[in-house]
Amino acid sequence: MGRRVIAVVLAAFIAILGATAVFVYARGADQRAIADAQPRTVFVTEKPVAQGTSLADALRNRAIVETQVAAKGFPIGALTEITDENQTLVAITDIGVGEYVLSSRFGTTPSGRKAIQVPAGQVAISVSLSDPARVGSFVTPGSRLVIYDTFEASKPAATTGTNGNTVTPAGQKATRILLPDVLVIAMGDLALTPVEGNQQQTSRSGFLVTVALSPADANRLVHGIQTGVLYAGLRGSDTAVDSALVISDANVFENPR
Repeated sequence: MGRRVIAVVLAAFIAILGATAVFVYARGADQRAIADAQPRTVFVTEKPVAQGTSLADALRNRAIVETQVAAKGFPIGALTEITDENQTLVAITDIGVGEYVLSSRFGTTPSGRKAIQVPAGQVAISVSLSDPARVGSFVTPGSRLVIYDTFEASKPAATTGTNGNTVTPAGQKATRILLPDVLVIAMGDLALTPVEGNQQQTSRSGFLVTVALSPADANRLVHGIQTGVLYAGLRGSDTAVDSALVISDANVFENPR
């Protein structure tokens, strides 16, 4: 009888010990799962980030966006914050869409100059534009632009409005479309061809937009850079523009034809 009692007590003890071990293991697993799922901040690319683009510009243009991942899936070396100390760092290489942004991809200088891809038979020209003149931060490589040129009439010129021909006296400002459809192939501070222009265009607050043009249109753009003030508009699909329309001081308040 005594042996049976001892056996029952021993079995009960072993059962309790096993249940306790299972409980402790399960509780530890829950804690490990919570730790693994603890969200951490990372950045991912939603648009291509060109070599030479600063962290501040990439964030402002929404080329990179903040997101969160579980701690278990946190990429080693991922960028976790953008601060006053690191926002001026620039991409040392191109960064594609859909990548986790690693801190090592940004530094003080790009790792050499990358040759841009110029379409066959065309010429790449860089032009400096202010933020408003390049449609804020919405222009990216692959965008298509309309480029306007505001210039001073060197001699009287006839423009057409709703009331017929209007003469623009010499010395007055006039604006017309210089190039109706231009392909953007690069953005940033690395100009392919240094250009000179008026003080407004060469201001340090400007931003370089590199476009691909036919040789004849490249001549037109260079002339516009040297003699006028350029402004860009972002083309919509199937946009029709009137390259012959000239708006001047004489007809600015008339309805366009």
